[in-house]
Order: sequence, then C-alpha cells, then structure tokens
Amino acid sequence: TARMTSHMDMPSLLALAAALGWASGVRLYAVVFMVGGMGALGWLALPEGLQVLTHPAVLIASGFMLCVEFFADKVPWFDSAWDTLHAFIRVPAGALLAASVFGADNASMGVVAGLLGGTLSATALATKMTTRAVANTSPEPFSNWGLSLTEDGMTVGAVWLATQHPAAFGVALVAVLLLSVLLLTVLFKFLRAVLRRLSSFVSPKVA
Repeated sequence: TARMTSHMDMPSLLALAAALGWASGVRLYAVVFMVGGMGALGWLALPEGLQVLTHPAVLIASGFMLCVEFFADKVPWFDSAWDTLHAFIRVPAGALLAASVFGADNASMGVVAGLLGGTLSATALATKMTTRAVANTSPEPFSNWGLSLTEDGMTVGAVWLATQHPAAFGVALVAVLLLSVLLLTVLFKFLRAVLRRLSSFVSPKVA
C-alpha cells in the first residue's frame, strides 16, 4: 500500500481529499464505510493517514450508522432534523478526512486539504439542507426518497470518479459547485417567501 500510494501524484491526492470532503457533507458514514471497506479489501490503496478507516471497529460503527442514516434520511422533516444535528459532525469530519490524505508527513498540504475539505463539506451540507427544506414543504414522501437515493448515488460516484479519473472529477466538482450556488440562491428565496406567508398567516391581522 505504501508503494502504491507513493506513486499518487498531487492532483490525485487533491482529488481524493476534495471527494472525501464534499461527500462527507452529504453521506459521512457511507464515505467512511465505503473507503475503509475498499481499503480493507485491497481495492483501493489508502494513504497512511486513512489506514485507520480499515480497522474492524471503524467499519462496524460506520456500517451501523450508515444503515441508520439510510432510513432516517428518507423520512420527511426528520431528515432535516438529522442533517441539522449532523452539521456539527460532518463538516469537521470532512476536514479531518481530507487532511488525513496527506497525513503528518506533509503538514502544509494537510492544512490546505483540511481547509478545502471543510469548505466543500459545508457547501454540500448547506445545499442538501436547503433542498430538503424545500422538499419538506410538500407532504408527500416521494420527493425525499428520490433526493435521498440521488445523494446516495452521487456519494458513491464522487469517490469512484476521484480515485479512478481525478481530472474528470475536478471538472465534475466545479460543475456541482456552480449548481450548488444556483440552487442555494433560488431555493433560499423560495424558503424566505414561504416563511413570510406562514408568518402573515399565523400573526393576527391588524384592523
């Protein structure tokens, strides 16, 4: 593993760090379990700082939480509460995973990767939470299921693309970030309009 990871160039390492950071903002436990599992099976050469993810205890804990989150994320309104609670977990975890790609041997790049991973994790989480809040204005659960399954697929796709085609992942990441900015702008305006309507409905009318 050490020999294999030593041949990873800087773009490949940065792509892996960015993928771990971004995907952690969407599905933290899935990322930890998937990357750790692939490393344990020898399907993915993990940098030294990420070897801890292959430990059986980490795999069991992340696998259990992955199952819990898979169902919790598909329940309207409860998914938003779940994301709010995990806002204090996903962003620091995304920064830590990204920084661990470089480990202690390259402290300066570890700091850069940590900042990158934390920022990407926060952006992904903000987009996810805003999108879910809009979806929860509708009482039907199908939109939540569709969004959740889409996020599952995007998480797997991000990690796979970053490890197999780093350059293509970089292009895809830029496109996703631009889409996130657009969604945050449009959906935030929508939520603000909904809140104004609720406020006017709840507050007593002035004669």
